[in-house]
Amino acid sequence: MADTCLGPPPFMPPLSLLNTPNQIPFPFFLSHHRSTPFSRNLSLMAPSSNPTHHSHCPSASTSPKSVSSQPSLLVFSGGTAFNGVVEELKSLTVHVAHVLPVSDDGGSTAEIVRVLGGPAVGDIRSRCLRLSDPSTSEALAVRTLLGHRLPLEAQKAKFEWYDIVEGNHSLWTGVSKAYRETIRAFLVYFQDQVRICPEHVALITLRSQVAYLIDGTIIRGQNEISHPTSGSMQPIDKSHSSARTLPSRIKRVFYMSSEGSNLLHEVFPSANPSVLDQLNSVDCIIYAMGSLFTSICPSLVLRGIGESISSRSCPKVLLLNGTHDRETGGFTASCFVTAIADALNRTYGDPLKSLNSPPNQYINTIFVPKGGQILIDTDKLAAQGISRVITVESVHDAAAGIIYDPTSLIQSMANLLTESTTKDMTST
Repeated sequence: MADTCLGPPPFMPPLSLLNTPNQIPFPFFLSHHRSTPFSRNLSLMAPSSNPTHHSHCPSASTSPKSVSSQPSLLVFSGGTAFNGVVEELKSLTVHVAHVLPVSDDGGSTAEIVRVLGGPAVGDIRSRCLRLSDPSTSEALAVRTLLGHRLPLEAQKAKFEWYDIVEGNHSLWTGVSKAYRETIRAFLVYFQDQVRICPEHVALITLRSQVAYLIDGTIIRGQNEISHPTSGSMQPIDKSHSSARTLPSRIKRVFYMSSEGSNLLHEVFPSANPSVLDQLNSVDCIIYAMGSLFTSICPSLVLRGIGESISSRSCPKVLLLNGTHDRETGGFTASCFVTAIADALNRTYGDPLKSLNSPPNQYINTIFVPKGGQILIDTDKLAAQGISRVITVESVHDAAAGIIYDPTSLIQSMANLLTESTTKDMTST
């Protein structure tokens, strides 16, 4: 059987419940396994009085551990960049809470949201597929089925969809009858809701993600900020060179009412309580590589997130990108830190609801891919209270540029957690 996160829930609530904003977790929270303590709480790695420390971690394999002794992690990420290390991460731990924004508005996701309303599901689907069990032929068949994209041509897409829903498509090869009928029940339900939705359901659209640039420009919609497509439903090109750099740097990201048009219509979604619970107990918090302002910061600006992270004494790791993108042209490492700290402090929002925590209460370790484009400005990082910068082996990807070697990255994480735990044990 494939991972249970791929199957439908035992009870499917009415669409009206699914579309009620107070019922929707924001951001989306996906726990691969429920977190359990890793030895003991990890202590904060205090900034060293020495000059900024650079260490180099060679590629090495990570030995499997018993599940009970594995560390627990919480990862803020989008739906693309971190997918490349999800498989390898299982060799370190299965106690991983994935936190993803649900405000994607591009490609096929935009069409689903237009018809059904509710949260964007594209990144959730992508991560679930990566977390699914690949150990059996049936599991692999289900992964192939649920990862399939329909043709862009409407008539061809319609015929293929009906073929899948009716159970006749070749994609069902290798899927047992019992599991096939379970998945088909969900697909049939989805199809029925699409049919009745335009006539009988009052849709509630979630908040839009908005970027406010330093020059005063407001750009609305995650896709328009990060990967403009002119409304096309084709798969979005997320290569590092696919879009021109923004005309001005992003000052902040926030959420706006779907009917709003300016800063007066800013809305303040509540954080998913499950995320806050995990932040208060995990052994390590990770800000993954990816689109800084449209994948990472949207989850950080929610109330309660900054308060929880700043209160923790554990490794808080930024996985620095290997290349610049449309959102971060000209950024140095300290610029990434500033953006994350400003998001968590809600610096440019309501002054009565902002925080004033220093950057090193949110980030105390930075991983850097070897040969990456981002300048490591050690003096400014030291001024931010961050002295630990770890270089990790990298590989070159034709679309993404310089990216982390997954095995080396996971080994670096393992080393960091072991070192932190050792320090904690010797200090008690």
